[in-house]
Amino acid sequence: MQMVDMFYKELEDAKKRKVPFIIPIGTIEYHALHASCGTDTMVINGVLRELEKTKEIVVCPPIWYGVASYAVGGPETGTIHVDVDAYENYIYCILKSLIYGGVKNIYCVAHHQTEEAGLMPMTLACHKAAKKVTMEFMEDTRGKGWWGSNDYADYYENLGSGDDPFSYIKVIPLMSAKCQHKIGGFDHAGKFESSLMYALYPDHVDLERTKENTEWFALNSVETSMELGQFMVKCALESLEEIIV
Repeated sequence: MQMVDMFYKELEDAKKRKVPFIIPIGTIEYHALHASCGTDTMVINGVLRELEKTKEIVVCPPIWYGVASYAVGGPETGTIHVDVDAYENYIYCILKSLIYGGVKNIYCVAHHQTEEAGLMPMTLACHKAAKKVTMEFMEDTRGKGWWGSNDYADYYENLGSGDDPFSYIKVIPLMSAKCQHKIGGFDHAGKFESSLMYALYPDHVDLERTKENTEWFALNSVETSMELGQFMVKCALESLEEIIV
């Protein structure tokens, strides 16, 4: 279900049943000469499009602008970078509306700079915003000292479950570290990311232009293939099926 298509009663029902609400955490960034600048966001949208076919989820509108950084190229390349502090506050506001609105099963799914599922500025901002919202919500609704009260004597027994407040919001990569190992690699605008994009949005990858790339990170984009991309989609779906509950 796409959140923007849902009516009030459908949203309320999804909240009560703790259907996963998923926020694609994207960026607009230079992807060499052959792939569109929306790649990082679109691959998430594309995989979630497939996940919707087998799993009940609520897909929230994607966050298109993110903490891209200018590590790959400056603003002249089409990359749009949002300062990490401003971004954290923006994400905080979105998550706060959802949590205070009754959504208690949220997944922020990122693809940008998630090699080995490591933490980078954008994912760190999401983690910080999530924990800040959770702490504020628990204090506002349960009072100061909520964690130390006897009402939470079963806190450790519930870790990681739907009753654990610190599991209300999870920040996860589109491709888990396990998934990346199974595929055999991860890259930016190279054969792996380009193949993933090609399998999901073939009209957003120009195979002829892969031959024009001169930057080291995109040289092996000439090896982009539908077969590899479809395998990556399959691996991502298997991983998300397991992680998103």
